[in-house]
Amino acid sequence: MPDPVPRHFPVKAAIFEGGLALVALVLGGILGVNPMRTLNSGAAAIGWGVLGALPPLVILSLVAYLPWPPLRRIVDVIDQTVVPAFRQSGLAELAIIALLAGLGEELLFRGVIQEAAARGVEGPHAWWLGLLAASILFGMAHFITPTYAALATVMGLYLGGLWLWSDNLVVPIVTHAVYDFVALVYLVKLRRTSPPTRSPGGAPGQLEDDDLGQA
Repeated sequence: MPDPVPRHFPVKAAIFEGGLALVALVLGGILGVNPMRTLNSGAAAIGWGVLGALPPLVILSLVAYLPWPPLRRIVDVIDQTVVPAFRQSGLAELAIIALLAGLGEELLFRGVIQEAAARGVEGPHAWWLGLLAASILFGMAHFITPTYAALATVMGLYLGGLWLWSDNLVVPIVTHAVYDFVALVYLVKLRRTSPPTRSPGGAPGQLEDDDLGQA
C-alpha cells in the first residue's frame, strides 16, 4: 500500500514547479542566457501551443491502454503515486499546477539549458545538439521508470523542436501546460485506476520488486 499523501502536497508541487522559473532566471544569469528572450505572447502562439498538445495526448492514450508490460508498470506507478497525490485537488488547482509546470520547466530546460548547450557547441548542428542535451536531461529529471524517462526524453525533443520551429517559448509552454492539465484531469478525475500488478506468488496490490528497475 502506498503511504498516505498529505493534503497539502499539491501546494508543494505548485511551489516547486513555480520555483523552477526562478532557478531558470538565476541559472540563466550565471550562464549569460536570457530565458525570456523569445517569450512572446499572442493568440497565434497560444493557438499553436494548444494544437501542439494533441500529439502527446494521443501518446498518453496509448500508454494508458496498450498491454505492453513496461507501459503497464508506468500506469501502476502513476496509480500509486500521482493519482493519490492529486485526488482531492479541484480543477483550478490542477490548472495552476499545470501552468506553473509548463512555465518553470520550459524556461529552465528549453530557455536556459537548451540554448546554453547550443551556444557551447560550434558548427551548423549546434542547436540540434543543444536540443538533444536538454531533452536527455529532461528525461532524467522525470525518471519514474526507465520507460517513462525515455518517453519524457521524446517529449523533451518534441517541446524543444516546437521552440526551434516557432522561435517563441510561449508555444512549448502552452503545449506543456495543456498536456499536463488534460493528463492530470484524465488520470485523477476521469480514469478508473487499474488493479496494481500482482507479482508471482505475491499479494494483490504489490508491485514486482524489479518494476522500477527494469523497462
